[in-house]
Amino acid sequence: MSVTFAESRLSAHAIPTASNFTFCSSHRKLHTTGIAENLHLPIFEHNTTQRFTKSLRSAFQRAHANGISNPIVVGAIPFDLTQPCSLFIPVESHFGTTPIVNQFSKRDPIEIVNRRSFPEEARYKQSVKQAIANFQLSDIRKAVLSRVLELDLNTQLPANTLFHSLQHQNPTGYHFSVPLEDGGQLVGVSPELLIRKEAEWITSNPLAGSTGRLRNADDDTAAALALQSSHKDLYEHRLVIEEINRVLQPFCSELDIPDAPSLLNTETMWHLSTLIRGRLSNANISALDIASALHPTPAVCGYPTPLAHKLINLVESFDRGLFAGMVGWQDSDGNGEWAVTIRCGIVRGNQVSLFAGAGIVEDSCPESEWAETQAKLQTMLKALPIQADAEAAQ
Repeated sequence: MSVTFAESRLSAHAIPTASNFTFCSSHRKLHTTGIAENLHLPIFEHNTTQRFTKSLRSAFQRAHANGISNPIVVGAIPFDLTQPCSLFIPVESHFGTTPIVNQFSKRDPIEIVNRRSFPEEARYKQSVKQAIANFQLSDIRKAVLSRVLELDLNTQLPANTLFHSLQHQNPTGYHFSVPLEDGGQLVGVSPELLIRKEAEWITSNPLAGSTGRLRNADDDTAAALALQSSHKDLYEHRLVIEEINRVLQPFCSELDIPDAPSLLNTETMWHLSTLIRGRLSNANISALDIASALHPTPAVCGYPTPLAHKLINLVESFDRGLFAGMVGWQDSDGNGEWAVTIRCGIVRGNQVSLFAGAGIVEDSCPESEWAETQAKLQTMLKALPIQADAEAAQ
């Protein structure tokens, strides 16, 4: 089903032309300038990654030949791996261990002129009911349903303003700013690591099962403890971990997965989190090879993945594009870091499109799932130079 706004606003068909890429985590900081070559092709074609792998290898070879001593590929990959990526090889890349941006200056508040949710509240809740009904008639056990919140502002919002604000308000997480073909910028701070590869060692930190933070400290602690003992959320999380274990086992000679999830908190959310570490049997396997095998995990798609993907296409009212894909970098040796593209938005002049989703299982409540998307939108809304509260996500 199509929506009334231009499909290009969410499009993964977004080749950067002239801008900078930034990716910051607690592990390392990366900033790039210039574009040596764009990579605008799908990861998967005809159930294989062969064309993409060959194209990336050739692009690295050309970069070496043109004097780039340690080329990397950076950018964003869409939720649907059969759609073209928004990747490029930069002319220059700079790694560091200190923040790229450590200053934040407030500006005059921006006014929201109009807001639109796709789908609207009633339609989203109906989609949740539709998904639950489908579970009872199929083998699907989980599906992640998402929404877009579009904001029209009274003036243009510089993407850097939003990026700096996210860093200021959310010092942890995976901060990213990715240039898009039409001059827009994909900006966000993801709490979720899909894969990090360093030589033969890999790390993944999937999240599934969430609840919003509360202002009162005692209530907030109670909400976190309730999440940690929630049958619904623990079941949702277990589906994710079992699938990631299944995918990673063939790659690894060692794989350490904790028996139970821990709590991870952001400025606005509590999450069930499992930190997974492994040792590869073959260190020549690249971060993107592993990321492509993992993606989309049940944390952003559902379980079983192929059936959940079909259900999402049936009930969601828009093309996710880059949302719920992956964002990050990889060097020519195959080392890299890819985060899940959540808690993010696309800035285009005076318009901002924000994204959020919730994992639906048979025990889900439509009202609670809508509330979860509201809470997740607060990460981006609070970073905007506007008076944003829970009502702003309506």
